[in-house]
Amino acid sequence: MTTAEVGPSDASQTVLLHGHIDVVPGRPAQFVPRLEGDRLFGRGAYDMKGALACLLLALADLRSERSVRVRLGIVPDEESEEETERGGDRLVESGFVGDFAITGEPTDLNVGVAAKGVLAMRLHVSGTAAHGATPWLGENAILRAYEVFRELESLPFASESSELFDRPSINLGRILGGDALNKVPDACVIDVDVRYLPEQDPDAILAQVRGLPGTRVLSTFSRPPALVDADSPYVRALRKAAAPYADESVQGLIGRDGASDAVSFLRAGVPAVEFGPRGGGHHGPEEWVSVESLHRYRQAIVDFVTRLPQTVAAAGTEPSGDGA
Repeated sequence: MTTAEVGPSDASQTVLLHGHIDVVPGRPAQFVPRLEGDRLFGRGAYDMKGALACLLLALADLRSERSVRVRLGIVPDEESEEETERGGDRLVESGFVGDFAITGEPTDLNVGVAAKGVLAMRLHVSGTAAHGATPWLGENAILRAYEVFRELESLPFASESSELFDRPSINLGRILGGDALNKVPDACVIDVDVRYLPEQDPDAILAQVRGLPGTRVLSTFSRPPALVDADSPYVRALRKAAAPYADESVQGLIGRDGASDAVSFLRAGVPAVEFGPRGGGHHGPEEWVSVESLHRYRQAIVDFVTRLPQTVAAAGTEPSGDGA
């Protein structure tokens, strides 16, 4: 973890900026950046090295700030599959708290006030072994596992929606099965990544999955959803600061399908949102970020901080001021 800050330590308002440096695996060519017009391609360009570079520059822009304390925290493990000992939680535990937090995840200059939770599951699916020359005498566990995944997609929770989300996300991430070419596999393990809505109960989802025939839940990994008051004076101030730099495609407030380190701050009582530049293809083979939007994003962050005291005062809201 790395931290830096500017502004007076006894300021009445403290803004937290948060980012991560890790990326998911990619092809070797993706680690060589290339520029095509306004698009900068590269692994992590959109998620979220572009935003992180802007947060670093914004902090430098704000080095003479005299009214607001601005703290930047960078973690190396946001993309990790570990459930505990995560960088975001460790940051908060070390005292990295304040009045409002912004994590620079991809949002296309929208303000993300909600993010889905994670319920990842490793499922064991049973079959019946037989000789590979007579597969009709057995039940192929790998083929059955695919059927189980399709059944999981049809469970009641999968068709639910909310104001910011039209459905949960369900992905088959890994299939592990078979121990010999000439044998019908009698066991298969699949890793399923469910991103559930903030309004859903992960225990209820897990109960539905446990009800699938011939299926056993071996292990789970979970992260809670993120949800912040969209009418918070800090959220409204950020939207106001971003508006001059947005285009007609910006909706204003959105829910993000990916999980969020914002939950680390929300658990500590710090309102937290996601806010990042425009781009596309994160975690995919053609990930890119808009160079022009990086300039806009940086300036929006600076404007938000410099105008925050007046904005909050106009809203008649007293900040907590603990910012410790």
